Amino acid sequence: MAFTPYQLFLAGLMLITGTINTLSTKWADRQDAHFCNRTAEPKKFEHPFLQALGMFIGEFLCLLVFKFIWYSTAHYRIAQMTYKGDSSSTVVQYWPIQIKKDIHLLEGEQVFNPFIFWVASIFDMLSTCLSYFALNLTTASSFQMLRGSVMVFTAIFSILFLKRRLTLIHWIGIITVVAGLVVVGVSDLLFNKESEGNHTGAQKFLGIILILLAMVFTSLQVVYEERFIGKYNIPPLQAVGWEGIFGFCTLGVLIIPFHFIHMSSSNTGPDYRLEDIPSAFCQMGDNYRIIIATVGNILSIAFFNFAGISVTKELSSTTRMVLDSGRTLLIWAISLALSWQKFYPLQIGGFILLVIGMGIYNGVWLHLYRQFEACRRGSGGERAPLLPSYDEANGFTPGTSDVPSGAGVYVAPGKDAING
Repeated sequence: MAFTPYQLFLAGLMLITGTINTLSTKWADRQDAHFCNRTAEPKKFEHPFLQALGMFIGEFLCLLVFKFIWYSTAHYRIAQMTYKGDSSSTVVQYWPIQIKKDIHLLEGEQVFNPFIFWVASIFDMLSTCLSYFALNLTTASSFQMLRGSVMVFTAIFSILFLKRRLTLIHWIGIITVVAGLVVVGVSDLLFNKESEGNHTGAQKFLGIILILLAMVFTSLQVVYEERFIGKYNIPPLQAVGWEGIFGFCTLGVLIIPFHFIHMSSSNTGPDYRLEDIPSAFCQMGDNYRIIIATVGNILSIAFFNFAGISVTKELSSTTRMVLDSGRTLLIWAISLALSWQKFYPLQIGGFILLVIGMGIYNGVWLHLYRQFEACRRGSGGERAPLLPSYDEANGFTPGTSDVPSGAGVYVAPGKDAING
């Protein structure tokens, strides 16, 4: 299958922005800066709630992109629909009124209450805040690899709440992924002695638990979206944008009481608050690298969501999964090159098990084997896609009304079964 330049661009954009997403957050966490009182010693930048707000801003930007694309093409589409229905009518003459009157026609009678995204944004908020807490306690590569557990939790919750049925192949994939997660976790606990901040083994173990708990909430978000949002014909960029709005508003309100909650020990500010926004801005002013990392994180999230959705549309969600595995490898390689961590062969074993398990679950290896057999036999005809679509990998035949017989894990708008 030959890829077009546009498809290659999207794949590269997803790979690069996804890598920047994790590394920029970790880079900010590694920075030392003074609080508003510059007489004290500089501290690490540890403001996961503020960073989560930045993530929601990035998601909100997706809604702006959607609105721009929507209204820039609506004139043509409404005119085309009207001319098809009545060749004597002219939309151009009263377009501003007509676009408001007929906007619902373009989405096939799509009517939904935006507040259905509020619950999903709560799950997203919990997952993001826990993830950013955990990233302070572990390496960027281990963090990214352990996020692969979202596939396992999503499959389990799909069985419990969506009455899905897993085939033997799906269970083999899940078991392989779990084995990879165990190897990565053991490697992080036993060999990663140089973790920044001199974190103890107990703190690193807490980081692993927080990542897994974060992926539980991501899985709940995925299942909720399939159960209550999947029935609506909502464009993914629009869905991501609404979740960004509700997530930002909810967390923005919660940060106010967080400022008055004091901790026994905290690096958020001199008063040991749960979140100290004034101290965070003072640290940004003291160290410009934190500003660069924060802006990079916001923009990379917006572009990553756009690229990921476009890759799923232009290629397949399985291709998106493969690219995300490449992102994990790239994060690991860059972390090694920047001396953010040391090389441990055991981590390679964990990564390989994760990729193998995800490939089994999504039907990648079976599809590639069939392609190889077809080429070996010299079968003619049109070449099949290099990677299957997600529906094909789970037993759905395009053009039919059959429901996938496998797990059929729903891919959340702007997310995927690997990244969350």
